[in-house]
Amino acid sequence: MSHTVFVTAPTLSSAGLELLAQAGCRSLFLPAGGTPADVEHILASEPVDAVISRTVALSAAAVRACPTLKIVAKHGVGVNNIDVEACSERGIPVCTTPGANARSVAEMTVGLMLCAARSLCRMDAGIRAGGWPRHQDGLELHGRTLGLVGYGQIGRRVARICGAMGMRVVAYDPQLQAADLEPEVELAADLPQLLRQAQVLSLHAPLAARTRGMIGAAQLALLPEDAILVNTARGELVDEPALVEALRLGRLRAAALDTTAGEPIAPDSPLLQMDNVVLTPHVGGSTQAALQAMAGGAVAQALAFLDHGTLERAGTVNFDRINTAQRESHVQ
Repeated sequence: MSHTVFVTAPTLSSAGLELLAQAGCRSLFLPAGGTPADVEHILASEPVDAVISRTVALSAAAVRACPTLKIVAKHGVGVNNIDVEACSERGIPVCTTPGANARSVAEMTVGLMLCAARSLCRMDAGIRAGGWPRHQDGLELHGRTLGLVGYGQIGRRVARICGAMGMRVVAYDPQLQAADLEPEVELAADLPQLLRQAQVLSLHAPLAARTRGMIGAAQLALLPEDAILVNTARGELVDEPALVEALRLGRLRAAALDTTAGEPIAPDSPLLQMDNVVLTPHVGGSTQAALQAMAGGAVAQALAFLDHGTLERAGTVNFDRINTAQRESHVQ
């Protein structure tokens, strides 16, 4: 049976496109510059069976506009752009691709740490401006304590890399028990205990009501002197005005951010004026290898559900909230 699959982006990596072609699917793509309103219009006017969700919002109105919609598969792991509640109300599974971009994000995280610790971007800019800024204030990461907020697939990889560099690694995750940690990683009892030790703080938590703004002024004040904050998760985990103030007052040495509260970052953001801030445009998981894995994984999940009624518990974010009868008939 041919399915109509809507990708909320102008294109998709070849691993996903090939699976769609092999399955004989009719593929729709959101035009470049497409908005949430455009997504809603397409879903209201086309018999879409599955959405491959990228970064543009999939609103409750968009979900309710499409009576044929059966599954939403996220190209990645963050679902804050998807109205999961609206999907759950209709018994529509929302699946993610856990682990597909974990290695890429972990490598980006460590790269940002190094940039912040050694002022690499500042020196590069200085040379391009005609100077020769041989800064002598670089920090060695060896021997410093890395605090991980979140110890999923990305956090684990960061821990391994940083442990190999000679860093002490402490993790906090409310879902963790000490037995879940690798031997060289220590478990913090709570977030304040972690923060008091974290000379480098790296965020790997999902965005949810309980984590939004979890790193604010009070939390930043607990960090040791000369600490570095790295965020490759979600910008909204951090109270941005509090971060700006901590950087401005020198309570933090630096911040390295692959994600900010607003994306793209506002042109008047104070972060843009700070030479102790490293900024990248939320591309931690955007290597070619990761994009292929996410595209292939998302399409494979959608087709497995549409063709065979199979649904994996792992990665289905609303597994326990969709209709019980449907869930029990579509589970493996």
